[in-house]
Amino acid sequence: MLFSVIVPIYNRPDELRELLDSLTQQTRLPDEVLVVEDGSTNRSDGVVAEFADRLPVRYFYKPNSGQGFARNYGFERATGDYFVIFDSDAIIPPHYFETVEAHLQKDPLDAYGGPDAAHPDFTDVQKAISYSMTSPFTTGGIRGSKKNLGGTFHPRSFNMGLSRRVWEKIGGYKISRMGEDIEFAIRIIETGFRTGLIADAFIYHKRRTSFRQFFRQLQFFGRSRINISRFYPAELKLVHTFPALFTLFLVSVPVWALVSPVLFVCAIAFLVVYSVLIGIDGARQAGSLNVGLLSVVAAFVQLTGYGTGFLQEGWKRWREPKDFRETGVDVEYPS
Repeated sequence: MLFSVIVPIYNRPDELRELLDSLTQQTRLPDEVLVVEDGSTNRSDGVVAEFADRLPVRYFYKPNSGQGFARNYGFERATGDYFVIFDSDAIIPPHYFETVEAHLQKDPLDAYGGPDAAHPDFTDVQKAISYSMTSPFTTGGIRGSKKNLGGTFHPRSFNMGLSRRVWEKIGGYKISRMGEDIEFAIRIIETGFRTGLIADAFIYHKRRTSFRQFFRQLQFFGRSRINISRFYPAELKLVHTFPALFTLFLVSVPVWALVSPVLFVCAIAFLVVYSVLIGIDGARQAGSLNVGLLSVVAAFVQLTGYGTGFLQEGWKRWREPKDFRETGVDVEYPS
């Protein structure tokens, strides 16, 4: 079983250095690593050269077309039986490939995904952000679960593997940004391939290092969910509206003080109880009161970021002609 790792990179050489370093520490090394530089101005070829004697790594540079098509570029040049996709801001635990290989030998999957976690060396802000993206008190509750909303596990491209057979049958990504991994997973499942979660194949996902960056990223994710509805209307479910409803609720609270003092007090009480629950759970999981407090901020940033992006793109979608369909959206990587 040969593993080809494919990493699209865009102006993040320092992140790539950490990722490649973690791959050198695997108990079972990947068989090749393909780094696809997607039109960066701050190139990573020098970083790749640092690891040439420790990893079977290859470097490619191409014009910018988005992370989905950058992954396709890697698929076309990969030689493995499985293509493993990581985001550039990932750190891979030493047991990852040993765990994946053992699972696939026992329980073959056409495509798999794994959870994300916070590394002990992450800053408190990064740990809080990681908590908000996996917490049952936010939309993170459905991430890393064995079943998704439709009853079948949908892998996500930050930590995903697919067999060569999948690539040969359905090709790669059809859109390059704005929910490309969701569309890709839907197509894999609709074609009849078997997907599943490998719970122990987690990665440390750095995500963003500030709440401002995190808000922008989640705003992008909210827009992406609406973009997917352009291709698969049935994939837009009630639960996806929760962050938008929460955002509208939050914005409306000051108005309630003028309309009904009783409703205003109830709204404030709800927000206080919700915040306390998040703070306690975040502190418990991280073993840190500071992370617990920051988790409250991260949860509100996550929900309002996703909610505003969802509302923004939803309004745009509502105003589009009924027969409008996109083949890709020309936006930058979330930063």
